[in-house]
Amino acid sequence: MSTLYPSLEDLKMDQAIQAQVRAAARMPALPVSQPSVLYPSLADLENYMGLSLSSQEVQQNLLQLPEGAGMVGSGLSPGQLVAPLSGNSLGTRRAEIKPGVHEIYLCKDEHGKTGLRLRAIDQGLFVQLVKANSPASLVGLRFGDQILQIDGRDCAGWSTDRAHRVLKRASAEKIAMVVRDRPFQRTVTMHKDSTGHVGFVIKKGAVVSVVRGSSAARNGLLTKQSVCEVNGQNVVGLKDKAVTEILAMAGNVVTLTIIPTVIYEHMVKKLSPTLLHHAMDHSIPDV
Repeated sequence: MSTLYPSLEDLKMDQAIQAQVRAAARMPALPVSQPSVLYPSLADLENYMGLSLSSQEVQQNLLQLPEGAGMVGSGLSPGQLVAPLSGNSLGTRRAEIKPGVHEIYLCKDEHGKTGLRLRAIDQGLFVQLVKANSPASLVGLRFGDQILQIDGRDCAGWSTDRAHRVLKRASAEKIAMVVRDRPFQRTVTMHKDSTGHVGFVIKKGAVVSVVRGSSAARNGLLTKQSVCEVNGQNVVGLKDKAVTEILAMAGNVVTLTIIPTVIYEHMVKKLSPTLLHHAMDHSIPDV
């Protein structure tokens, strides 16, 4: 299995770093007074691929190599994520869509509510709304998660109404759910250029254009995709201006969670924009 990278910029930076290390390895050894570092100075990459980089910024994301250790990547296991630029990004970790399934335990609040709305799509059951400060938000459920079981009962083929009836009748103290993280969604990690942009335009929450030569274009961001999260923070239902402000306040590494707009429209069908805007949990999740 080949090495994985969060972004194309990470891949290119790692290739450049490895090329410098290989070149350094062929040079005669010189006495040194300081411990060797895994990656050499990258001063010549200050403006790499349109990014405003500094050697110090890159070094912060890299591990120190003990003296006498081998070449870059020698200790990597197949499929391990390598992120010389994105490595310290909390947003990338918050946005992670984990493979497999996991079990959660949900309860009801003092009003008998879970703060959760579900939607049946293509014979599956999905999270349509997670209300802020609700039991559903506290256990980490997110927009687009697929619910596979409720209290040991398979949800495949259930209607939306049946799912809500089951939740209404469930115990207030403990509701067991088996969940798959957001199967319709994917993440794209990008890097701001020297002007603070990643290179796309949104309208009504969807990507409508991608700037040629930008980080968004290099990393495969597509149009007709609705933006669900910015660095792991849910933005469903927010106005474009609010999403743009969140993007502006994000760090140099920006991870978008996106979903095909045609699926998004099915997901939020029959939900009012006002409810999405004011009731949806838009808090920043813990890592």
